[in-house]
Amino acid sequence: MIFGPTPLDEARGAILAHTVRLPGRVLKKGTVLDEGALAALKEAGKRDVIAARLESGDVPEDEAADRIANLLMAPLVARSRASTGRVNLFAESAGLFTVDAALVDRLNQVDESVTIATLPDRSVVTAKEMLATIKIIPFAVPGNVLAVIEAMARGRQPVTVQPFRPLSVGLVLTELPGVKESVMEGAVEATAARVESLLGTMLPVERVRHEEAPVADALTRLRKAGAELLLIAGASAVVDRRDIGPAAIVRAGGAIEHFGMPVDPGNLICLGRIGEVPAMVLPGCARSPKLNGFDWVLQRIFAGQRVTARDIMGMGVGGLLKEIEARPLPRADAPRTPVSPIAPRRARQVCALVLAAGRSRRMAPLNKLLVPDSKGVPMIARVVDNVLASHARPVIVVTGHERERIEEALAGRPVLFAHADDYAEGLSASLKAGLRAVPPEAEGMLVCLGDMPLVSGEMLDRLIGAFDPEEGRAIVQPTYRGKQGNPMLWSREFLADMLTISGDVGARHLAARNAERLVEVEMASDAVLRDFDTTEALRALPEFAGKR
Repeated sequence: MIFGPTPLDEARGAILAHTVRLPGRVLKKGTVLDEGALAALKEAGKRDVIAARLESGDVPEDEAADRIANLLMAPLVARSRASTGRVNLFAESAGLFTVDAALVDRLNQVDESVTIATLPDRSVVTAKEMLATIKIIPFAVPGNVLAVIEAMARGRQPVTVQPFRPLSVGLVLTELPGVKESVMEGAVEATAARVESLLGTMLPVERVRHEEAPVADALTRLRKAGAELLLIAGASAVVDRRDIGPAAIVRAGGAIEHFGMPVDPGNLICLGRIGEVPAMVLPGCARSPKLNGFDWVLQRIFAGQRVTARDIMGMGVGGLLKEIEARPLPRADAPRTPVSPIAPRRARQVCALVLAAGRSRRMAPLNKLLVPDSKGVPMIARVVDNVLASHARPVIVVTGHERERIEEALAGRPVLFAHADDYAEGLSASLKAGLRAVPPEAEGMLVCLGDMPLVSGEMLDRLIGAFDPEEGRAIVQPTYRGKQGNPMLWSREFLADMLTISGDVGARHLAARNAERLVEVEMASDAVLRDFDTTEALRALPEFAGKR
């Protein structure tokens, strides 16, 4: 690949390296320069541009990313389309993510042009969570480099998602005189929360004396009741593989496979098995909702892995989980309700503004937002329901014309209202009323139009998923077959500029001025292009047929 200043006479087919702003036009980074673009550059007085020119054997960035992503595909792993040299991989199911770290390291060491980043090995993931990203650094990869990577990865499975199984779990709770009832309840509460977060269900808890025979009998009853995993929460911590809990597993016909683990908290765990059913004596820290070694074992079992003594002894690196002076968080102050181990990583905090203040002049005397569909649901209610189906929160509805009727149509829905007293001045007045209600914790604002009932919650979540101001994706806009649509998602950094807009216009001109901060998300449906201003347009929808 040839890179650097390129005379315009030699730049046809070259890839523009940096965004160039011209009078009335913006040529974005990555644009393949055609005759029209070159003519615009010449007209603006440009003599050359910084560009990349592919040589024989070079593989364009999107094609290279696409080919590498195909090598990493596995059951329950989905992928995005290649764009700007990047492909993302996602989980199709909640489960345990595993990665061949050594292979990924070797692939990353082949050439600086290719990078693969993944979640840590044994990460707990939710459906649709990102697992990995393949990013091509330059505009192309030498063909011989790509051939080496394909040879190294072919036939391997570097990343996998092992789905969680809905196991039935039996818990034996042992009792001793003087142990507080709150301690017993805490053990049950914490265990149930862990099991349910991994898609399992709890059988009725067996509470017995802290003695070998009663515990063994309880294990037998739970096995007969269908337990696929057996747990013992002792009133007293287990201190030896011949202690009450382990001895009860043996007495019930099982065996002890390993006692102790190099994870703190979690040292005093005992792993056994009765037939093919895993049986564990829990460490005392399992009564706490905080992460401990028991969680790591539990996650693997729910993912269908047989946990061995060797597995447990290999958990030492990274196994120091306890609070230390640099990370003070006393266990006594930990929340009573455990945080789900499969809760998604922190998402961007995005609020939604639904603009519903307009006078609907093109459909007068009707208010188009209140026209019901065939099920009697007003258009604005359909739009708000779609927004509520997304991850955007809070949802703020901006009212103006017929304020009371709009609020009545949305009665019972968990939304906030912001009223635009000056709604007659146009779209900007509605937008600014909504922006003034944006909470301080919101990182972005999803501006939705009240007359676009076909935009689904899933489409909105795709926009939210693409939003990352730190990565340069501060404005997100949907497209369909290259045409730009709505709604648009804006980073909070543009809030002040948006509040200066006036007249019957939105904020699209800000996107043109900040082209380097804009990312487009291609949709499979034209819903992002379709608003409904007239009764004729509504009649084209089966849901609104026959309505006036």
